[in-house]
Amino acid sequence: MLVAAAQFTSEPGSVEANALRMAAYVREAARRGVRVTVFAELALTGYELELLTQDPSLLVTPDDPRLAPVRAACRETATAAVVNCAAPDTDGGDRPAIASFVFGPDGALLTRYDKQHLYENERELFSAGATDGRFELDGVRFALATCFDNHFPEVAERAAAHKCRIYLASSLYGKGNGERERLATYPVRAKDHGLYVVLANHVGEAGPYDGCGLSAVWGPDGTALAEAAPGEAGLVPADVPTP
Repeated sequence: MLVAAAQFTSEPGSVEANALRMAAYVREAARRGVRVTVFAELALTGYELELLTQDPSLLVTPDDPRLAPVRAACRETATAAVVNCAAPDTDGGDRPAIASFVFGPDGALLTRYDKQHLYENERELFSAGATDGRFELDGVRFALATCFDNHFPEVAERAAAHKCRIYLASSLYGKGNGERERLATYPVRAKDHGLYVVLANHVGEAGPYDGCGLSAVWGPDGTALAEAAPGEAGLVPADVPTP
């Protein structure tokens, strides 16, 4: 099964523009045989925490009309996409969640995952999720995680215990320390838990960060199967053997 991370520079606060960009990547990925495309943390708006707290119109639900291009691209290509965004809390709380919507090959929502481990000032702005993200496609089980989640080994440990084969991470790492954290985290999760790990990261300006890109896919031995070129937008596909 081919899976892919897609990295690009989000247009700050423009759900419509970023959704169109995502739809184009889903179609490009499908042309290359990819079954699942995963995008970076808050790629739908950019990592614009101040904007998200000031403008509630930037929060989306799975049936939001602005996400129609992504749903249509999944339906037309019969592939899946993981769209990370800010969404209203499922329990009706005052704070939104950092959510991953997984749209399936029919364009419908397969599952939703809310980030469990919030980072620094995210804790003051968002609500944390309480359940793990899982879905199945073509008989393969997938796990979901968002950025800081991946620094908690038990997240990947539970994924392996639940018979997941592919671990999809929507994240944001900047240049410098972020590049080092990326290498100290994702290959380790893959090797320690026998998972294929897919990292989708921002490239270029992302709120207060300068995204380092370097989206990648690692095999269960911790070896990189594919990696983005530094500083470039694009797709990072890799072939994951399936039983």
